[in-house]
Amino acid sequence: MRLALRLTLSNEVHIMPRMNKLPMAKRVQILSMLVEGSSMRSISRVADVSINTVAALLVDAGKACSEHHDETVRNVRSKRIQADEIWSFCYAKAKNVATAKAPEEAGDVWTWTALDADSKLIVSYLIGGRDAGYAHDFMQDVAVRLANRVQLTTDGHKAYLQAVEGAFGADVDYAMLVKLYGDTPEQGKYSPGVCRGAIKTRVEGRPDGKHVSTSYAERHNLTMRMSMRRFTRLTNAFSKKVDNHFYALALYFTFYNFVRVHKTLRCSPAMAAGLSATLWSMEDIVALIDAQAEPPKARGLYRTKARIAAEAAGNSK
Repeated sequence: MRLALRLTLSNEVHIMPRMNKLPMAKRVQILSMLVEGSSMRSISRVADVSINTVAALLVDAGKACSEHHDETVRNVRSKRIQADEIWSFCYAKAKNVATAKAPEEAGDVWTWTALDADSKLIVSYLIGGRDAGYAHDFMQDVAVRLANRVQLTTDGHKAYLQAVEGAFGADVDYAMLVKLYGDTPEQGKYSPGVCRGAIKTRVEGRPDGKHVSTSYAERHNLTMRMSMRRFTRLTNAFSKKVDNHFYALALYFTFYNFVRVHKTLRCSPAMAAGLSATLWSMEDIVALIDAQAEPPKARGLYRTKARIAAEAAGNSK
């Protein structure tokens, strides 16, 4: 049990202790569970902390990881990039927002990802809608993080066409992969239809037909759903606030890129891409949080009622 002490030096000056900080091992446990498929309430029970503590740590981690990704994942040397989007929702699904008394940001939330086919590195990600504006911002971010010309493959989402043109111009080998599905089976609401084939369409440059694929990006979508409880269907663990949704993704992508060992590569994607010389641990992410946190400010003297009364009496003379 932790005890909070308050030391009284006099009737005029008090020293308040600093706010309790969770031990390193406890923070590592919480962050590890957040990226290994546990819900926030289950984490609060297992780690024996308040759910507000879990949420606060998630926010701090998300901010630190977002900044780290923005600064570190740049000048990536890649040959092939695969882009895709994965659906989720915040507070309520789009069809239920009108009757749910939901906040403004409620509804469908899409996560755009760009994955390097060789190192499996997540080069860029964006959280938001699925319209042309988000496609433009996403592709602009992908372009500035690459160090060389690449072959790019996306699905048949039409918003990519203008977005890729605006971000890369002619300096890309770009193809679309449009999959053709049969009727959705009746036995499973979320089961996709049988894939009947795929059409590869060259859009720009000279893409190699053998590598026109989004398989790695789509497989990574499954990893995301398995790693973050808020992405699991048919539960009540979905995101209630879009900010927390973003912070959870920022934490996950840093974990995926720098901490998690890819079984095929036998190292982290960041190591395979040449962005890190060593394999990170969750302690390194905690260090990112501590490095971003503002140093505690010394609390100055404050006046007691007796002191205020004495000063008032002196000023009245």
